[in-house]
Amino acid sequence: MLIELHKKLKDLLELAVYIKDIKGEDFSSIGNLYENLLEFYHNFYEIPPERISSLINDYEATLKKILLKAEETLNPYEIVKITRHPQRFTLLDILENVYDSYMELGGDGELNIDPAIICAKALISRRVGDEVYFHQVMVIGHEKGHGEEFRRGGSAAPWGNEKALRYMKMAETEGIPIHFYIFTPGAYPIEDYPGAAQQIARNLFYMSKLSVPTISFISEGGSGGAEAIGLTDLRLMAEKGYYSVISPEGAAAIEAKLKDGRPPRELVEKMAKALKLTAKDNLQLGTIDRIIPEPPLGARRKDYDFFKRLKYEMIKATDEVVLQTRSLKMFRKYALSKQTPESFSYFVNWELSEDEKEILIENRYKKYREMTRWAILEPKGFFKSIAQKGAQLGQSIAYEVKYRVLKSSHKTFKKFWEDLASESSLLLKPVSDPIKTVYNLIVGKKVRTKIRMPGEIESESDFYVSPLALQDKTVTCPQAEKYGCPDLWVPDLYGEFCGVCPNCGYHFPLEYHWYINNLFDKGSVKTFNDEISSGNPLNFEGYAEKLKKAREETGLNSALLSFEAKIGGISIVAVMLVADFRQGTVGVAEGEKFIRAIELAKISRRPFIALVHTTGGIRIHEGTMGVVQMPRCTMAVRDYVDSGGLYIVIYDNNSYAGPVASFLGSAPYQFALKSTRLGFAGPRVIFETTGQPVPPDYHSVENALKRGHIQGIWDRRELRKKLFFALLTMGGPNLYYR
Repeated sequence: MLIELHKKLKDLLELAVYIKDIKGEDFSSIGNLYENLLEFYHNFYEIPPERISSLINDYEATLKKILLKAEETLNPYEIVKITRHPQRFTLLDILENVYDSYMELGGDGELNIDPAIICAKALISRRVGDEVYFHQVMVIGHEKGHGEEFRRGGSAAPWGNEKALRYMKMAETEGIPIHFYIFTPGAYPIEDYPGAAQQIARNLFYMSKLSVPTISFISEGGSGGAEAIGLTDLRLMAEKGYYSVISPEGAAAIEAKLKDGRPPRELVEKMAKALKLTAKDNLQLGTIDRIIPEPPLGARRKDYDFFKRLKYEMIKATDEVVLQTRSLKMFRKYALSKQTPESFSYFVNWELSEDEKEILIENRYKKYREMTRWAILEPKGFFKSIAQKGAQLGQSIAYEVKYRVLKSSHKTFKKFWEDLASESSLLLKPVSDPIKTVYNLIVGKKVRTKIRMPGEIESESDFYVSPLALQDKTVTCPQAEKYGCPDLWVPDLYGEFCGVCPNCGYHFPLEYHWYINNLFDKGSVKTFNDEISSGNPLNFEGYAEKLKKAREETGLNSALLSFEAKIGGISIVAVMLVADFRQGTVGVAEGEKFIRAIELAKISRRPFIALVHTTGGIRIHEGTMGVVQMPRCTMAVRDYVDSGGLYIVIYDNNSYAGPVASFLGSAPYQFALKSTRLGFAGPRVIFETTGQPVPPDYHSVENALKRGHIQGIWDRRELRKKLFFALLTMGGPNLYYR
């Protein structure tokens, strides 16, 4: 009896600690109550047994009242604290309590490829009447642990995400569903091979067309680290979880423009509210599908009722995804309505046929294609919308006829004619060769004159000169001390030298207009979707004013330009992230414009080029609305590449974070201009996360090439030629000019 009472007292003490950590010592005198409980715990065996039971009942009733009051006054930042608390349930707790059995793959505990990522083969059961059915699943997720440092709080290293991808492929081979569990503050921001950003991009690229049902459950979803295993058919979220583009502390530091030190608590709480990071917020924004209820102040590792509910929700969600591939809508609704947490009325076979796999992938694409579209600012009336859809349909049909029907027939005829001409020339060669010899002796052999290469500028009048060249002064190359570079006269540097030091090759930054005017054939650039504008979907305080200022200063409506152009006569579709507009960060407008552009490239069978003038990542002011552009755009990339398109990315200046970890980093061909800084996170974030300072050249393009993150380093002075050569030699036969 005493042992049971002592155990109950210990549980009450843990609850008091938990409430105090979440709400603070001053909340409902929880600090004093904790001290009294602690004294009671230490003096337990000195108190008369008949008194112990009464005291425990009193403390239990008091704590219950405080717990309910704490739940009623919970704010977003306190929800963040719940997900981070050591008493919070983890993936290992879920494996023990939700699944009937499991076997961890890739290592156990500290002896693991990456202890922050757990992959396990598991069995999960359901009872239908008197029958028990078992399903095989692959479980992949972050493991925060309960204080173990080697887990890094659930921050997956690049090789951890690579391990996750490996077992995704295994599950696909075996035809079993995947259950993903997201418990991460963010990815471990290091560039060691395979690279934080590049591996997240690879995961997203592959997950977009996984041919098995995928379900994700979010407890703590930190930006790109969450997306690495978050692109799924159905996204569930814990009621007391959070899903955000950045931590509240990180957002507060950016807003306060802090270079070091911690931001004030008031600003952190304000940012947590502004980021709309709670489950309720994300459900309203449409970035998740369902919320899993939790007990007051969140579920902890001993909340077995919660685990029972979670098991039901994971099975039901998998059923739902599977039934969407094979059932009539009315039957599907009826079947799912009969499933309850207490019992299942139906057994659903989770194996998919080949046709059902195609429907699964199509449903997934449609789901993400529609996500966040409600927030796009695009002036368009009813009739204009109808006209636009009609034009798109007509364009699609025209290109299909042109390239699938006419072009195919033309290629067949051309091949026949070439074969015929080749065979005829062999027969006529003995007669024609002597005639050609006599003709050359009499007339004289023609000498070829130099002609303009399609990749070259035809004349000086075609060359756009940067306004920076108008300054009559000299500048010193940043690498002058190392390479002995002479001072450079500005008109030469930004004119003839294209912003490149002729001695060491250092690339000075140039405005985006230089690229638009000098890379493409004169008069060939035609922008489209210019009217799509960045908005303020979270009603983030002060953000609307910042957007207005950016529009006025740049004349642009978003940070992404989409346009059609020609290089040496080859027609292409291109996008460009522009530094001038909010540091080239990506939000809803930029994501939508990117997708529309690559969809145009797909139906018109043209190459697609992404020029990155600069990108600072995902725009924090749009929260998870910005984050989900990572999977949305990557799915469009995968669809385009699989259709036979040629996708080339060129990085310049500073290229970091979410875009590099998704739709840019998933390109088959990635190049960078010399002097580019390329990576996942900046030096400060890396130091704060890892505790290790990085060398000055850590994000250099040379190191990016050595790590295999890009395919080559290009010189700005040869960029047009390089691009033209790439268009001629890269890509498959599906391009219109092949």
